[in-house]
Amino acid sequence: MSGLEISIALIPLLPFLGFLINGLGFKTVPKSLVGPLGILAVVASFALTLSVFMQFNALGKQPILVNLFEWIAFGEVSIRFSFLVDQLSLLMLMVVTGIGSLIHIYSMGYMSHDEGYGKFFAYLNLFMFSMLLLVMGSNYLIMFIGWEGVGLCSYLLIGFWNKNNDYNDAAKKAFIMNRIGDLGFLLGIFMLLGLFGSLEYIEVFNKVATGTFSVGDATITAITLLLFVGAMGKSAQVPLYTWLPDAMAGPTPVSALIHAATMVTAGIYMVVRSNALFVLAPFSLEVVGYVGVLTALLAATIGIFQNDIKKVLAYSTVSQLGYMFLALGVGAFTSGMFHVITHAFFKALLFLGAGSVIHAMSNEQDIRNMGGLAKDLKITYITFLIACIAISGIPPFAGFFSKDEILLHVFEHNKLLYALAVLGSAMTSFYMFRLLFLTFNGSFRGTAHQREHLHESPLVMTFPLIVLAVLSMAGGFMGLPPVFSSTNWLGAFMEPLFANAKIVNPTMFAHPHASHTMELILMGVSTFVALASMLVAFVVYGKGKNIPAEDSTYQGVTKLVYNKYYVDELYNSAFVKPLMRASELFYTFVDKQVVDGIVEGVGKIVKGTSERVRTLQTGDTSFYLLLMVAGILTILALNFL
Repeated sequence: MSGLEISIALIPLLPFLGFLINGLGFKTVPKSLVGPLGILAVVASFALTLSVFMQFNALGKQPILVNLFEWIAFGEVSIRFSFLVDQLSLLMLMVVTGIGSLIHIYSMGYMSHDEGYGKFFAYLNLFMFSMLLLVMGSNYLIMFIGWEGVGLCSYLLIGFWNKNNDYNDAAKKAFIMNRIGDLGFLLGIFMLLGLFGSLEYIEVFNKVATGTFSVGDATITAITLLLFVGAMGKSAQVPLYTWLPDAMAGPTPVSALIHAATMVTAGIYMVVRSNALFVLAPFSLEVVGYVGVLTALLAATIGIFQNDIKKVLAYSTVSQLGYMFLALGVGAFTSGMFHVITHAFFKALLFLGAGSVIHAMSNEQDIRNMGGLAKDLKITYITFLIACIAISGIPPFAGFFSKDEILLHVFEHNKLLYALAVLGSAMTSFYMFRLLFLTFNGSFRGTAHQREHLHESPLVMTFPLIVLAVLSMAGGFMGLPPVFSSTNWLGAFMEPLFANAKIVNPTMFAHPHASHTMELILMGVSTFVALASMLVAFVVYGKGKNIPAEDSTYQGVTKLVYNKYYVDELYNSAFVKPLMRASELFYTFVDKQVVDGIVEGVGKIVKGTSERVRTLQTGDTSFYLLLMVAGILTILALNFL
């Protein structure tokens, strides 16, 4: 293997080694070494990613395939354990290892007093390994291994504080709901293998481009819909989204890792990776788009009324993921990835900032019991403010450029979807600044004990906040719109990824673009909406006098939305309780009566037969001689016959 190939292979291997060291020796490795070991494993992967990125550019930006060994071979099918490094995997590697490194550093301060400190870092490293495997694999099977790996790690980390049964339930909920989506993904993989005889991205997409598939092909449509079912589970889209808000049960760094850099972006990555398949299935793209906008709006309305600081951010994540899928649904794959990247910056910042607040407030998470924290948590407040501006889409911060690009493509595709997306954008700005003002403005509403212990987080926690704040401010300049610059670095960098897609469906990429004037008007509309919503939030909550009411006082529509439209209760009534009753029925009748009856019946027959047969053993010698003579006569008779 060349030096470059070794570097590529080491990127996922180093976090796995960190997992082995801290995981197998978490009771023997000194606590002072646990954090640095876990951090070093991920930071080293990030450094290797930067090196590979520079070499990739120097070598002409051609895909690099690293074959490690042949894994499965039967008939004409050969599945290799190999890595593919191209524009898409490199972008994801930068996000996963870069943001992951900052979250690991933050965790060293946040989890320093936790009794499961070593185990926590082991799980974090395993999470990183699984996500890196997912984005680096050269075929759908390796992607699926990483896909299942992040599902396992989410279960371990969401239920990390497993002495609390509610947290255990949240972990099980995430695991089970993801299995529903994963079944669809697995069926899609089986269909791909049956249709193309391969799961390698390069082979599959080349066969798509050189094949005779027509736009709207029924088999391709079925495959893409099944793949999207997997994405709905992993990336928390309607109806498989309810696990993600409950994932807040895990420690705050886990929330940041799941929501910003790793697990929830897997579905977006998979759809963008499969772009050559999806452009052949316009119906599937329409489904993706409408599911995305429905998710964005539903989650945004719920976020308006939430009072748990992490729950607000959780529903914000669900909503922003909806925007990403909306972009993919209108064929704007680059825009969807652009928002993945910028969202990773400001959403990681928001969650880590929330962790800093919770740390200062002695684990208080209800924003109704906060207020006035800007004075004591200056760094946290400033960085949190930057993140709120960025996610609201206010220029010139990162979220403005990525969200504006999505809105532009949606406007060109469907005016109704555009109007709904703008409405969702308005709600985003409102609930984010509502969160900011209730947490940091006005007077302090906590206890005297909390007031005495208010303090800014240590440097190990504020340093990642500062870095993420800079990225949230400047990250959008990687994708400047045409009205500002003739060079869009991100668009030009990702262009080769869609070569096969342009062959099979050139019309999707040939639609006319809006004029610069229209583009400026749309920017103005989105900016005005964001600023107006921010102003409304300030008028209502900015001075800290209008505090949300107690839960029991909510009535009507407000109560409906606050209780998340009772979707969890609906699922519980429609699926959980019937399954529990069915399992009790099967246990009572099938298991106890039929299965146990058969097993116990066989035992009774054997026992009864043996009791009768043993009576032949009388101990009488003459009886034994009689039986022996009878046996001999029987044998002689059979021989003569």
